[in-house]
Amino acid sequence: MLAIIEKVENGYVARFERHLKHSLEKVWSMLTENEELSKWFSELRIDDLREGASIKFDMRDGTFEEMKILELKMYSVLEYTWGEDNVRFELYLEPEGCRLVLIEKIKTITNHTPKDLAGWHVCLDVINALLDGRTFSREDEWKKWYEKYVQATAKIIENQ
Repeated sequence: MLAIIEKVENGYVARFERHLKHSLEKVWSMLTENEELSKWFSELRIDDLREGASIKFDMRDGTFEEMKILELKMYSVLEYTWGEDNVRFELYLEPEGCRLVLIEKIKTITNHTPKDLAGWHVCLDVINALLDGRTFSREDEWKKWYEKYVQATAKIIENQ
């Protein structure tokens, strides 16, 4: 399901939602433990899981971008900076597992925005597949979702 993208006072919000048949603890570990994190987003590393600390993004050129952890509530909320934007993961207990919500707070829609949105979309699908013990073709899926997010962001810009 495509993220819901809305215009808000200071930019835009993209909201992704997944219902996972896995515990809060298992999903939380995918988001916060480097061994699990590396399976779905190999460029990210968390050395110190606390508010005010940084998540490192390996630029693959010998440099790292540091993204500040803005909010942390164990097994519930992880929010950090993402360039000019913010990314927020929220977990909610459900009878058969948990609901994973990813909210990207976007200042400005650019040509790169659909790439990020498609990337997050596929990352969430990869997390689900990994937890289910399935394999997942990232590249083909990313291309498919990228085209859809190009169209979705174009519609939002047209309607302003």
